Amino acid sequence: MISRSRQWLLRSRPLGLLRMEDVELASGDQDVRALRPGEIRVRNLLFLYSPTMRNWMAGPSNSLYPSISLGAPVQALAASRVIESSDPRYPVGSRLVLMSSWSEYDIIDVAHARLPQLIADDITAIEALGVFGLNSLTAYFGLMHVGQPRPGETLVVSAAAGSTGSVAAQIGRIKGCRVIGIARGKQKCSWLLEECGLDGAIDYRSEDITAALKTYCPDGIDIYYDNVGGAILQAAVDQMARFGRIVLCGQIGGYNEDGPVPGFTNMMRLIYGSIRMQGFLFSDYLAEIPAALQDLIPWVRSGEIITRQDIRSGFENLPLNFNALFDGSNQGTLLGVIHDDAYSSA
Repeated sequence: MISRSRQWLLRSRPLGLLRMEDVELASGDQDVRALRPGEIRVRNLLFLYSPTMRNWMAGPSNSLYPSISLGAPVQALAASRVIESSDPRYPVGSRLVLMSSWSEYDIIDVAHARLPQLIADDITAIEALGVFGLNSLTAYFGLMHVGQPRPGETLVVSAAAGSTGSVAAQIGRIKGCRVIGIARGKQKCSWLLEECGLDGAIDYRSEDITAALKTYCPDGIDIYYDNVGGAILQAAVDQMARFGRIVLCGQIGGYNEDGPVPGFTNMMRLIYGSIRMQGFLFSDYLAEIPAALQDLIPWVRSGEIITRQDIRSGFENLPLNFNALFDGSNQGTLLGVIHDDAYSSA
């Protein structure tokens, strides 16, 4: 049989932003190779563009994140439809969120697959990967389990207009916190104030972050939800309240840097302030997904949480749209749709 499946292969390690020369459009055999026991064949419907994918494209390092081998398909979280199965837990026609690759079809060894989660019949694949997907769940786990918000506390969120930051900020508001968001540009700051109901917003392009944090948080920051690292993390550490909590979710400010990103310099402030700083991964809380969705789904359906999804179409456009994560042009959760079935439920 002749293969009809296309895939994007990583051909060189990006230096800075991803270039079209770093990837190659090629054919794969995922649609025709015979299944082995325990495998399923899926038709990928859409992909989540995630900043951490840029880490995976870098060479092997001492860090814990994986590295995509040169010549291998670009890894990405996908929502997919099962079209052939040798595992009765995942029958033909069922839909999954799972770790796949930039390929139209894929073969998944379920026993060794990452994040295989069945999609409920009343949720579209776009919702499963978007508003109820990894970014929203990451926001929930980071704030609720690591940040542990309490009514009356001051929460500051960086990259607050992003798909993870905006949900974390709004959960903080629901939990009774006073919430300050840091974002890029007046338009995003206005959205945070007018649509998301935050108590304050700081435009890091036009405002002095250190001075603004002192103004908005005169008694200090109780919880800082960090998505960017770098100078913004430094400014937040300087303004932390005693017994504050710093949630390390991402370091998007340094993902495209060739060398190490400088950390903050005043470690003694954490010691004398009894401040806790903790990183986390979405995968740390896989068992908690059903409980998290019991909160998130009604919050979103009722309008208590406002989300935006930036949907880009076309398999051939997947690499072209990736850099929107880093240049600030995306408007919400960035998704790459490659099949119309993504819009269907059940």
